[in-house]
Amino acid sequence: MNLNQKINLISDWQQCIINTPEAEKFNLFDRMRHQNSWFTPDQSALALEGIINYLDPEKIRPWLSQYDLSDAMSEPRNIGIVMAGNIPGVGFHDLLCVLLSGHHAKIKLSSSDNVMIPWLRARLRDVSESWAQTISFEERLNGMDAYIATGSDNSARYFDYYFGRYPHIIRKNRTAVAILDGQECPEDWDLLAKDIFQYFGLGCRNVSKIYVPGESSLIAFLEGMDTAHQVIEHHKYLNNYEYNKSKLLVNRTAHLDNGHLLLEESQQFVSPIAVVYYEYYSDVKALEKQLTEAADKIQCLVSRNAWFEGSIPMGKAQRPEVYDYADKVDTMAFLSNLEKEIRKRAADPQKHG
Repeated sequence: MNLNQKINLISDWQQCIINTPEAEKFNLFDRMRHQNSWFTPDQSALALEGIINYLDPEKIRPWLSQYDLSDAMSEPRNIGIVMAGNIPGVGFHDLLCVLLSGHHAKIKLSSSDNVMIPWLRARLRDVSESWAQTISFEERLNGMDAYIATGSDNSARYFDYYFGRYPHIIRKNRTAVAILDGQECPEDWDLLAKDIFQYFGLGCRNVSKIYVPGESSLIAFLEGMDTAHQVIEHHKYLNNYEYNKSKLLVNRTAHLDNGHLLLEESQQFVSPIAVVYYEYYSDVKALEKQLTEAADKIQCLVSRNAWFEGSIPMGKAQRPEVYDYADKVDTMAFLSNLEKEIRKRAADPQKHG
């Protein structure tokens, strides 16, 4: 298939998903909830909306126009994809990139998320059996030509040990950061609450740290998060909230609490579930420099109407576009240049062994 044929099939795939009967979606989301109780039907539906957005041909066409995919399409390679399981279908973007680049996807699913991706493959089979056959699910990823692996900082060391001698993308823990300026209104708090609480804060694009210009902004933030009070009704979230609150109390750590969210002052970025870290700042330029130096810990920045340099608007953290790459590593460039990288490594195996 050439690229235009693939984009046409992508459109068919998108429509197939959109037109899925409600009863089938209900069954899908119910199976996901039983397999992982974090994946409530509302959260799974939200994730599926994001995948449908990825499959918009009007966005895919200009995105792919930046790349020369001729090598990949003439010599497809086997790409091992180790998918995370923190939010529903989180590995789909990697799968989409592999498909569009012309390679074959060999997927190691997370035990926490092994329902949605196979369902999406089945929907692709409805529009193109041959393309769906380039996707397979594996227990072990031995002998791949390249690897894309996503996990924690600990699992990244494991991935690097096993996959480091092959062309690879290995992702670690990251999070999103919000910068407040003291001019936020109720609508801004509603948007920021989405960035914090969607997927119960489990995603690498969820805001887990805020920077505030003063104590009044901190109090306004905590009061503004009342809009998401219903999150405490989920039993796993409640367990995490109570556990982390107990730790703070036992350790006599200063904190704020609005009944479903804990605020703790910390220089760290990745906070536990039901906790948001905060720091004060007084100089915007100094903060820009600080966050630039910590870029390897940050997935994205959010601020009111994207006023802060390099940020996106509040409410958009968990709605990335197809051209937004995790860890800012261009997956499509990696895949389109893979043949050159393989030849380079073959010519100098000692350097890459």
